Amino acid sequence: MAGPIFPFTAIVNQDKMKRALVLNAINPLIGGVLVRGERGTAKSTAVRALAALLPEINVVADCPFSCSPYEKDRLCDNCRERVGRGEELPVARRKVRLVDLPVSATEDRVVGTLDIEQAIKKGEKKFEPGVLAAANRGILYVDEVNLLDDHVVDLLLDSAAMGVNVVERESISFQHPAQFVLVGTMNPEEGELRPQLLDRFGLSVEIRGIADAEARVEIIERRLAFEQDPVGFCQEWSTAEAKLSQEIDAARHALHSVSHTQADLYGIAELSAGLEVDGHRSDLVILKAARAHAALMSRAAITEEDIILAAELALPHRMKRKSIQDVELRFEQLEKRLEASKQGASAPGQPKSDQPRDVKKKPV
Repeated sequence: MAGPIFPFTAIVNQDKMKRALVLNAINPLIGGVLVRGERGTAKSTAVRALAALLPEINVVADCPFSCSPYEKDRLCDNCRERVGRGEELPVARRKVRLVDLPVSATEDRVVGTLDIEQAIKKGEKKFEPGVLAAANRGILYVDEVNLLDDHVVDLLLDSAAMGVNVVERESISFQHPAQFVLVGTMNPEEGELRPQLLDRFGLSVEIRGIADAEARVEIIERRLAFEQDPVGFCQEWSTAEAKLSQEIDAARHALHSVSHTQADLYGIAELSAGLEVDGHRSDLVILKAARAHAALMSRAAITEEDIILAAELALPHRMKRKSIQDVELRFEQLEKRLEASKQGASAPGQPKSDQPRDVKKKPV
């Protein structure tokens, strides 16, 4: 049995990485997180800590795909057939799974395989689940994602975007839900991802070692305290962990009701266009991430603060290659806008005063 996991809320700084992970936990359809950074910057620690932190989920007890018994439109083929026969699906409650994908993984290992011989001889559709089945409604973690075969990365990103895995062989098909938080980590010194794959990740974070001496001392002290008494250390942080877990759970339930205005959409479009981002995926990702952040903050509608915080995570890896100074200047301007929006922000859930009065709130 695995021992205690270092608490997510005990990780010092690295706020953008933690924010990106939490927003994807609230809405996996954001499209995953790519964490780029040097060794020893808490990348793996944060991913494993998030899995331990997340609220438990209800699953069909004997289903290998972790189907939700209460979402009849998101069942695997097996559970759908059982419901069609009038069976009552057994319910169990368990922790969210963290599934590690090795860089040597093949397509069949990822998507699963159909037994064609069984189908032809006995007329039975037998499916051998893959990694996507184990990861459904959990976290799929790929360390050194830049070393993974490009075709396999494409498969993962397609499934993360669509939320379903369909396997077809010889006119026989099987499908199951595959909605998961995809987290890829990499050290850019060991090679880069192709730009096409970079763009497919919803959010991206570049992290570095912390320069501040006081923060570095805090990291040392917390790590030593955890190693000396893992159980006691986790108990010290249990209140903070439970609070964040409850906030994520509440945000998931509130997400569908968070609204936006036409003015918000124009603001998002102007941000992407102003930073010369190719394509339109970034606009959709910013909106999804902004809504997730608003839900986390218990707001009924997104604000400029939500948009800019989302843009900080959705735009860096999509910007056309420019000098480091130019990129830093542009994001310095974003941060100034964020500060201005915080100072002028109205009460949570209320539309901003500078928004047109005749624009109605639209749920996504």
